[in-house]
Amino acid sequence: MKLSILRQNNPFALRIVDRYLLRELAVGFLAATAILLLVMVGGAVADLLAKIAKGRIPAELLFTLVGLRALGTLTILMPLAVLLGVLGAYGRLWRDSEMAVLQSSGLDAGGLLRPLMLFVLPVMAALAAISFWLAPAADRLSQRLLTEASRSLIVAGLEPGRFVELPGRDGVIYVGEMSADGTQFKRMFIESERPDDAAGKTRIDVITATHGYLYHDADGEGRYIALQDGFRVEGRLGEDDFRLMRFARNDIKLPDSVNDDDEAARKRAAPTTTLLEGRDDPLALSELHWRLAAPLSALVLGLLALPMSRTSPREPRYARMLLALLAWLVYYNGLLLGRAWIGQGKLAAGFGLWWVYLPALAVAAWLIWNGERLQAPRRARRA
Repeated sequence: MKLSILRQNNPFALRIVDRYLLRELAVGFLAATAILLLVMVGGAVADLLAKIAKGRIPAELLFTLVGLRALGTLTILMPLAVLLGVLGAYGRLWRDSEMAVLQSSGLDAGGLLRPLMLFVLPVMAALAAISFWLAPAADRLSQRLLTEASRSLIVAGLEPGRFVELPGRDGVIYVGEMSADGTQFKRMFIESERPDDAAGKTRIDVITATHGYLYHDADGEGRYIALQDGFRVEGRLGEDDFRLMRFARNDIKLPDSVNDDDEAARKRAAPTTTLLEGRDDPLALSELHWRLAAPLSALVLGLLALPMSRTSPREPRYARMLLALLAWLVYYNGLLLGRAWIGQGKLAAGFGLWWVYLPALAVAAWLIWNGERLQAPRRARRA
């Protein structure tokens, strides 16, 4: 006889066991997402700080860019969090023998699938919204902020009245005054050093200018400081070999901005409606399939985690976790390979990434069926 937690007159209402399993799945998923986000944010902060130190992005955009990157990486982290969350939640029930109690009450694989699907479907909807709309919008906003920042000297970390390290080389730079938009300045001093391999000594270069401005190259990417009405002194340290030059104008190149200008980067930031219009473009098709992969991966990995969570109380705690991570690596690299093949025109867009989803679903179905087949005689003997 089934316990009351499994009986329900209304098939659409949640049973007590469904609510219990849903709570376990949600807690496991949120914990896995938080840990993965923490790891991702740490890597993103380190990468952005290195670019800030090189003068490629402004320091005030750090937290904004980290948030935008975090939104974009959710399409990769959330499917993995589903796998780890289901594995952790259902695995704990097996290790603590709670699953044995539920199975003795009549809970079979279908009973486990019901709360799993109730959990996975909202995650798939959220992932679809992020993958098709929010993540590309975050990418476009990030590129726009960087483009606007690259048109200002502030992006190189320059502040009026303070000596700062020269971006991209050994030395210091000083600006007496700067316009509000950071494009014009007055009283600039630049001192840089570089090794002189021929003489085995260090060369020093000192430049001063009364005023100047920032401008971009014809391609819109290269950034230069135009120094006007100034002096330049250069020579070797420790020797009386210095040259003094006066110039009307002297241009200095700043480090390139971090804006991605390749076609693949533009496709990643393109709205989904724009990609749908480019049906003959392999890169647009590969990006569409990649965006579709996020919600479908949550379903595939969730179903794959269900049979992999079956453990015995004496089994090592994280043995199945390592196996699940290995399966995810194989699955994710298959998606990356398929995306590259579609973008290069080596794989027909009609095949998409289904050759990755279907084998994974087949393995999940076989594992679920095999687990039920092995459990059926035991339940019969208990009956």
